[in-house]
Amino acid sequence: MPKEEIINLALRRGLFYPAAEIYPNSPSGFWDFGPDGETIRRKIVEFWRNELVEKEHFVEIYGAQILPEAVFKASGHLDSFNDPIVQCNKCKSLNRADKIIADVTKGIVPESMSTPELDSLIKKHNVKCPKCKSDQLDKVKTFNMMMKVNIGATGDLTSYLRPETCQSIFLDFARVYKTSRQTLPLGIAQAGASFRNEIAPRNTLLRERELGQMEIEIFFDPDKINDFEKFDDVKDYKLNLMLLKDGKVSKVKCSDAVKKKIVSGKLVAYYLARVQQLYERYGIPTEKIRFRELDDDERAFYAKETWDFEIETDLGWIELIANNYRTDYDLKGHSAGSKQDLSVVENGKKFMPHVFEISAGIDRTFYVLLDNAFKKEKRGPEERSFLDLNPRIAPYLVAVFPLVKKDGIKEKAEELYQLLNSYEFDSYYDEKGSIGKRYARVDEIGVPYVITVDYDTMKDGTVTLRERNSMEQKRVKIDTLPELLWKLHLGKTTIKEI
Repeated sequence: MPKEEIINLALRRGLFYPAAEIYPNSPSGFWDFGPDGETIRRKIVEFWRNELVEKEHFVEIYGAQILPEAVFKASGHLDSFNDPIVQCNKCKSLNRADKIIADVTKGIVPESMSTPELDSLIKKHNVKCPKCKSDQLDKVKTFNMMMKVNIGATGDLTSYLRPETCQSIFLDFARVYKTSRQTLPLGIAQAGASFRNEIAPRNTLLRERELGQMEIEIFFDPDKINDFEKFDDVKDYKLNLMLLKDGKVSKVKCSDAVKKKIVSGKLVAYYLARVQQLYERYGIPTEKIRFRELDDDERAFYAKETWDFEIETDLGWIELIANNYRTDYDLKGHSAGSKQDLSVVENGKKFMPHVFEISAGIDRTFYVLLDNAFKKEKRGPEERSFLDLNPRIAPYLVAVFPLVKKDGIKEKAEELYQLLNSYEFDSYYDEKGSIGKRYARVDEIGVPYVITVDYDTMKDGTVTLRERNSMEQKRVKIDTLPELLWKLHLGKTTIKEI
């Protein structure tokens, strides 16, 4: 699905749109989600919570979005959370140096590359300003992406909006470890907003200044990284790994990834498998999924091992999740910064836990699911578009339409709508416009089923049930709908089997 079509659909159906759009000088990189868009976004998080957090018996917290300066001194963000920027001396526009180089070279520019090295690449490849096409680019400088907030009446309590949700997890680890009454490994999850002062936000939800994250930090004993009972559940499952040695995607059994030391241990392989399985259940085809291994100079400053989880889209491969082996970097740093001992004692051994991180983008996942789900097809002279969304992600499971608004049909449809709501099905009611236009409207936001109440309903208590993808229709009894919709929702039956 081309980017223009995603934006057009999002604006037309109010899925997402620029924040404060009625004001001409509103900063870029901030997005609002309309009613249907927010519902899809919320369900993306609920799906992650149900399929990963709860099934893995992780615990979930909600942390503050503003944290004191000392936190980010200890975490290394004040020193290392930098982007390289370059300004055009002609039009004065600012751009990320690594991104405009990558756009020209079609390659990946390592995060660790120094500013002189970036200057050399700009000169070597004759990189020009993306805005005015001038070659008058200044020297590359570094720019810290933290967003500062002054707290209190005097404004002298310097704090920052968090650039990632995980710092609250590290700060809360000791308390959660104690109160949750669990032994390691312990997964702590959080979903919420993070803030990064991006130089040049672009591609709508793919590079924002306020971004949603679904983050999990798994704390474990490094000596037991291969002592992991649940590994047998995935040992024969194949991961799509893009290895540094050949740059190709290979299907690798989890057991082989451990045996050949492609990953650090069974715990890492297990959670990579769970990530891939999660997005397969979201509805992403396996062939569009890969884990890209990052080299030393590509990884974040805190990571010993990183696998970027990427999905293929019309814009190319997009990173959705950073899977980082962060070792004990964070707990050691916060122990030193806070003067609090964050080590644990288990089986008579005192140690600082290591951390494996699964840091997923909510809004990026939203964008990629739209890209994957958007379909166009011709049926005779007519062309229609629809979103082939997983019913658990769609904003509504079912829409209820009265064929006409007279002869008691409208009242019967409203009664049915209330019945479905009483069973807690996400339902939508619409009586405006022609039935064809109403079908088109709900198809475009991904509603999988439509129930039409008509004259036959008034005679025999049956309704027409229409399926979004196939447009197949079946007559069904109203009193069978609750059980039938439940089975359809969970994939326990199909409209053809009815």
